[in-house]
Amino acid sequence: MPLPRPAPGTGRWWVIGTIGIGLGVALAVWLGLANSIGQVTWDVTAYKVESDASVRLGFDVHRPSGEAVVCHVVALDSHFGTVGSLDVPVAAGAAALVHQDVTIRTASRAVTGDVKSCEKA
Repeated sequence: MPLPRPAPGTGRWWVIGTIGIGLGVALAVWLGLANSIGQVTWDVTAYKVESDASVRLGFDVHRPSGEAVVCHVVALDSHFGTVGSLDVPVAAGAAALVHQDVTIRTASRAVTGDVKSCEKA
């Protein structure tokens, strides 16, 4: 069974639609790349609850080379409430990947540690 052909005179709209979809996809890719290249990102690599008063947190910071960064790290209790926080400066340097190990003092027992944000200084 052959496929039905479009009505005569509609080929022009197929071309216009295809070009429009192509431009929309190109714009979406460009905006996605423009908003993510050169941004600071982080990965939590380890955490350990050392006592009722402290949590040890390890994390990697991915940043543009030569940029100084400040990361805000927190310790959370079992209800996800913040029981401790710390601002960690990451000095500017040639390395794009920097590992940090910090100890966060807490007001009560925490169950985890996390990086809340990292921003260029």
